[in-house]
Amino acid sequence: MSNDIWGLIWLVVLLIGNAFFVGAEFAVITARRSAIEPRAERGSKAAQTALYAMEHATLMLATSQLGITICSLLILNVSEPAIHHLLAGPLEFTGLPPELVNGVAFAIALIIVTYLHVVLGEMVPKNISFSVPDRAVLILAPPLVFVAKVFKPIIWVMNEIANLVLRAFGVTPKAEATSAYTFDEVAGIVAQSTREGVLIDEAGTLANTFEFTTKKVGEVAVPIDDIIVLAATATPQDMQRAVAEYGFSRYLIADVTGEPVGFIHLKDVLGLDEGGAYEMPIPRERVRTLTSMYEGTELEDALAAMRRTGKHVARVIGKDGETHGILFLEDIIEELVGEVRDATARR
Repeated sequence: MSNDIWGLIWLVVLLIGNAFFVGAEFAVITARRSAIEPRAERGSKAAQTALYAMEHATLMLATSQLGITICSLLILNVSEPAIHHLLAGPLEFTGLPPELVNGVAFAIALIIVTYLHVVLGEMVPKNISFSVPDRAVLILAPPLVFVAKVFKPIIWVMNEIANLVLRAFGVTPKAEATSAYTFDEVAGIVAQSTREGVLIDEAGTLANTFEFTTKKVGEVAVPIDDIIVLAATATPQDMQRAVAEYGFSRYLIADVTGEPVGFIHLKDVLGLDEGGAYEMPIPRERVRTLTSMYEGTELEDALAAMRRTGKHVARVIGKDGETHGILFLEDIIEELVGEVRDATARR
């Protein structure tokens, strides 16, 4: 009888051990490094150990698998016979043949042990680690790292054998748990969080940011036919009329063929309203040069180029080498934050 009691005690101990290794395994995989690092920087020993575990994920997983395997085997070999024996006594009073009693007792014992092992030893700790991975890893990582260091020689050999098998199939082993997200994964997280009401993006700024990275210059540029152009001989007076009619603060300057060669800003003609300069062509040194961009250039590269050169207007060139449109800096910004209006615009 005492052996049976010890068998039940070992069942509880081994279930706790199995649950620990399962929970630690999933905690190391699912915990967010971004949530653990601040604690580690503040001096938390548990967080520092958790980071070590996440940086040596394959070692921790091998330790967990070894622990789970040992606990599972011991549960079947130690606890199942004890329950079997405890059930066999009462079943003998049912009048069943001894062979049948043993068979029924074994089946019931196997069902009980399997149920407890799967539910308490596997599912419950796994779900806890999935639900609160950051808290779980802080609690479970330190003892897991201790076990890993105690049995490191054995685990190292097992891990190296596993890595050799992976390399044989052309798979590169990884030692660190993935803690970063791809662009598409982040976009999916934002979209799902917005749908579920966890994230509020009323202005659409976050959504626009993801779309922004996929767009090309040609998709955003203003067609050349929609651009208001002044002749190369335009005077400050002509620009004043254009501002009065259209309200824009910048205008393209075209040569005799109609090809844009530069642009002029309203502030560039200030001071030219005295004497005859008001009716004379705008001096060439006042006309700003245009940068050129291919229509297939990614929008974020175009933004970087405009910031680097300080030029906020660019000629958009197509595959045929012709000018197909004009790209304004505010057109790029609008893709991120929504409509940006020229303060002087009338339409």
